Amino acid sequence: MKAKSILSAGLALALALPASAALANDTMAELKTTGLYFVRSDAVAMEEEDLFISMDEIRVDYVFYNSSDEDVRTIVAFPMPDITATMYGNIAVPWFGEDREPDDNIFGFSVEIDGVPLEPELEMRAFSLNLDITDDLLAAGVPVNHLRLDIGEFLAALDEETKADWIARGILYHDFYRDPDFSVDEHWPLWTMRATYWWWATFPAGERIKVSHRYAPSVGGTVAATFLDNTGRPGGDALEEYQRRYCLDGPFLRALENATRQSGREYPPFSEAWISYVLTTGGNWAGPIGRFTLTVDKGAPENFISFCGEGVEKIGPTTFRMVKEDFFPERDLDFLFMRRYDH
Repeated sequence: MKAKSILSAGLALALALPASAALANDTMAELKTTGLYFVRSDAVAMEEEDLFISMDEIRVDYVFYNSSDEDVRTIVAFPMPDITATMYGNIAVPWFGEDREPDDNIFGFSVEIDGVPLEPELEMRAFSLNLDITDDLLAAGVPVNHLRLDIGEFLAALDEETKADWIARGILYHDFYRDPDFSVDEHWPLWTMRATYWWWATFPAGERIKVSHRYAPSVGGTVAATFLDNTGRPGGDALEEYQRRYCLDGPFLRALENATRQSGREYPPFSEAWISYVLTTGGNWAGPIGRFTLTVDKGAPENFISFCGEGVEKIGPTTFRMVKEDFFPERDLDFLFMRRYDH
């Protein structure tokens, strides 16, 4: 499996509950002609969810209970965050081993049920302007996975009429420049990829089963701190959005300012990293999540992290934990890691 990846967080936590990749919550689904649709279960409850998030690994362990007097045989689906292509930067997606095909398990996702491994299916669909363009891509011989190293070869092979149509529909970007010394004439994908892992599972009547996932997250980011100015003070167009999405608060921002000042550098010595986790699909099971435990590792003591959460406690030099009983997820989770790069 091959791909390009870049991108690249001190205690400062923003607290209150949360707000497109590692990164999703189990949900029941049914197969329809246009893809996976999620459905509710009135019989199977998620009694426990233990979620661990870091920039290197996502681990999720569940306990499900079927309270009915009949076995439930259903599809279980695990949606990943949307991955939108852009010509201005790569998307960090883990690729494991050079011997894999480009459309293989792009997150190294694994599933175990009561300790027994199974092989999940992976469905990938493409969207542009919120319209499903999967069939358009496949009909033209273009893979949905825009992270492939060879995606440019597929786009270059399109006829001019298709290229013009796709540019007008926001599917492609034409990068064209020419002067006596330099020229560029390339087409870049702009569509959003939605990936969902799914598998069949049986929930025995009146019994509990354990389901575990492991995978490497898709970590986005920048080489600078976009919500800080050159002096390390909060500012810029991104600040308001970051405050909403990651719950940046005064102590967090002041800690970054102090770290910049103490570093003696002219600009903030941090790069951003982002992880999103689709949590709201956990609400598709019968009732709330009985016990939800979130553990987050920021990677290094000099890093900073901010995310929305209530009752978060520091439990180690780099780790934080939040525990909720009878938890109903109303928003997804977004994590901002500020990674120190002058150490």
